[in-house]
Amino acid sequence: MDDDMKEFQQMLIEVETEAELLLLARDQLVENNRIRNANREALTGLRRKAKTTKSSVPTPFESIMKEVEGSESKTLVKEICKTCGNHDSKEHTWMMFPGSDVFARVPFHAAHAILEKDQERLDYEAKKLQSYVKEKSFSISEKGALSDKISPGIVRSMVTLTDTS
Repeated sequence: MDDDMKEFQQMLIEVETEAELLLLARDQLVENNRIRNANREALTGLRRKAKTTKSSVPTPFESIMKEVEGSESKTLVKEICKTCGNHDSKEHTWMMFPGSDVFARVPFHAAHAILEKDQERLDYEAKKLQSYVKEKSFSISEKGALSDKISPGIVRSMVTLTDTS
């Protein structure tokens, strides 16, 4: 083979590799979004059970001011969970732990704390995956402007090609 053909072949291999990584990242992003939505639904269910919303529970400052106005003998600092509100946080609820098929009966406050922490982690991973997808798309576009000349279906078929001898 002459040098131009080897160079073209090498460039094609690089583009195929990056396209495969891009498709894997997109699939991971879809899976991550599915888990995030399920987690968000579980948090909403817990808020409904506690009869609270994100904005219905007063901030600690608001509760302090109400207590200061009423009586001076009460404690000034009272932590209020935004999800639990006045709900009994020690009441047990059933929860399936993230990433497993195990159900456990845990205190209400612990259940939503675990879900909120997991939601933060999933949000971070989603943002990281979105930036990775953008970076790979831009890289592929720079290498040969594939989005302008070659359809995504052809890129997908190039990635799934296998060598047979």
